[in-house]
Amino acid sequence: MKILFQLLIIWLPWSIRRKLLSMFYGYKIHPTARIGKSLIFPVKLEMAAHSRIHNLVICKQIDRLVLNEDSGIATMTFITGFKTGGNNYFKHVENRQCELILGKSAGITSRHFIDCNGGVYIGDFTTVAGIRSQILTHSIDIYKNRQHTSPIHIGKYCFLGTGCILLPGTKLPDYSILGAGSVLTKEFEQTGMLYGGNPSKPIKKLEVNDTLYFQREKHVVD
Repeated sequence: MKILFQLLIIWLPWSIRRKLLSMFYGYKIHPTARIGKSLIFPVKLEMAAHSRIHNLVICKQIDRLVLNEDSGIATMTFITGFKTGGNNYFKHVENRQCELILGKSAGITSRHFIDCNGGVYIGDFTTVAGIRSQILTHSIDIYKNRQHTSPIHIGKYCFLGTGCILLPGTKLPDYSILGAGSVLTKEFEQTGMLYGGNPSKPIKKLEVNDTLYFQREKHVVD
């Protein structure tokens, strides 16, 4: 029903769509936030001031989508999962959160795939850049012969190059760069590093105080 409803209202002016989405689904959408011609139907949606979801984005079957101030999701990004209520998926995982949360001025560019089953957390001023990166919070536990899920944490002021793969339970710490085509397979703790490769490893220490990207106070890059 949510899909049909959104297809029916998708061509209405945004001011009317916002009111209808808030009225029927209880979504919390700031008056300055905006959703383009996209199908967005998590159980809960929170969009802070000046946040944006652009055209042709699909978000389905997750518990919560949160965009903090000035954050955004660009065209043709696919966000999916199995919400925690009403199904038998991942019942063995305690306190599972099927959600995507973007920090202040965080950005996801176009044509990425995000599996939210274990929770995806993207820090302030971080950019998932380029195209075709995959953020995957679930996989098969071959020892127990079942699907398992773990959260993925991406710190603040991070930059993910094009075509990266992040596997369940991984962490990219604050002020870090993940090189293009890299596969993140573990939790890293050292901040201010260039990580890269398959599997990813620390490559180079970054001069955080001399890197203008890490000093931004607005979401745009000059």
